[in-house]
Amino acid sequence: MLHSHLSRCWTAACELIMVMTIALIMVMSGSAQSLKSGPMVTTDPQIAAAIEQISSQQIQANINKLVSFGTRSTLSAQDQTSIAAGRGIGAAREWIKSEFERYSKDCGGCLEVKTDQYTEEPSDRIPKATEITNVYAVLKGTDAANAKRVVLVTGHYDSRNSDTLDVNGDAPGANDDASGTAVSLECARVLSKLKLPATIIFLAVAGEEQGLNGSSHFAKMAKAEGWDLQAVLNNDIVGGDKSAEQDHSVVRVFSEGVPAAATEQDIRRMRALGGENDSASRQVARYIAEIGRAYNAGVEPMLVFRLDRYLRGGDHYSFNQQGFAAVRFTEFREDFHHQHQNVRTEGGVEYGDLPKFVDYDYVAHVARLNAATLASLAAAPAPPANVHLLTKDLENDSTLTWETSPGGLATEYEVLWRSTSSPEWEHIEKVGPGTHATLKFSKDNVIFAVRAVDRAGHRSLPVVPVPER
Repeated sequence: MLHSHLSRCWTAACELIMVMTIALIMVMSGSAQSLKSGPMVTTDPQIAAAIEQISSQQIQANINKLVSFGTRSTLSAQDQTSIAAGRGIGAAREWIKSEFERYSKDCGGCLEVKTDQYTEEPSDRIPKATEITNVYAVLKGTDAANAKRVVLVTGHYDSRNSDTLDVNGDAPGANDDASGTAVSLECARVLSKLKLPATIIFLAVAGEEQGLNGSSHFAKMAKAEGWDLQAVLNNDIVGGDKSAEQDHSVVRVFSEGVPAAATEQDIRRMRALGGENDSASRQVARYIAEIGRAYNAGVEPMLVFRLDRYLRGGDHYSFNQQGFAAVRFTEFREDFHHQHQNVRTEGGVEYGDLPKFVDYDYVAHVARLNAATLASLAAAPAPPANVHLLTKDLENDSTLTWETSPGGLATEYEVLWRSTSSPEWEHIEKVGPGTHATLKFSKDNVIFAVRAVDRAGHRSLPVVPVPER
């Protein structure tokens, strides 16, 4: 009996030694590195310096200014008299435009300030034809071969109270969504001072509370004009409401699984390969998590693998519908007394979306995370093109091929992989400047991706391969 016990112990010890030996060989050979122990992202000093310039005081001033317009209902006044009086969505629109123009003046005209204006026909929440205006600023990329690549940050500047159709009552909308608009504005202020290869758009949309109208129009315009829009960061309710149960250390990042624009062929492939957790939006979410660890923005991204909050929606979905990768940032815990409510006190409970419930330091942390992500994507090379996993032969090795990253910035590539049950990438192997790699891992057991890296260590979004027979 003692002999049997010793035999089992010896067997277990041998297995442990074998595992440790294999791990040591991998570390010594430098063949693979674990992403679990820390970020495999090279921080850029100019990006780090830029995000330090984000100011909670400036954010507070911007939110208070937006609240000062009384109501920003999409249906509220837009006539010149109301604009001059500083009330209604028209006045808010003109102020946002003037802020973008001020930032552009400060950087020598580096921003192109534009509006996307159209008439929305009557619908359930729009009783009569209504002019809707999206305001945006374009920081054009400095590299001709990469400027066509676009990343975008947005928030909605319209607000509402208990009745969506009330155009007269005050609807301060400090958290929902002056906070998200303030993030877009502050990102524009600090990032406009940088010179980056790809283009960044800073957007403020209207019509969200009426049915995602403004973002839908903007996303359709981007699709119709053939924009190479690679990532959309939507900030909606990022004020860090000061409720007792709030967790100010995290921000939720929502991302769709099966893409809204997926074809039947796409869906069949996902079912066969287990790809329902690897949409382009999920890759953006994972990228945000990695950037958050690298730059320590002050708030931790909490990845929620769901399109949005349960049975609810936001402007990122408008972009998803057009086939673009888009995610939503939202505070950890919403206080529904402070959303979509007329300002009042009932039964000792204070209702209304007022500035005093907003944590401006928290909004600044979220803005830093957004800015670091935008700048990192705009500085990075384009993702590799046409990434494939060879499946012609039955074998336990896995061979990936890809085409050179467009734009000429990439100097090498990395293969990432994770177990099929893991939410984030776990391992990485540098594979040099070539366009293929063979790994001693079975494609049956892991998910692979390939990303491009430039000389300074900026990394592209990862691309999950499709099978090639």
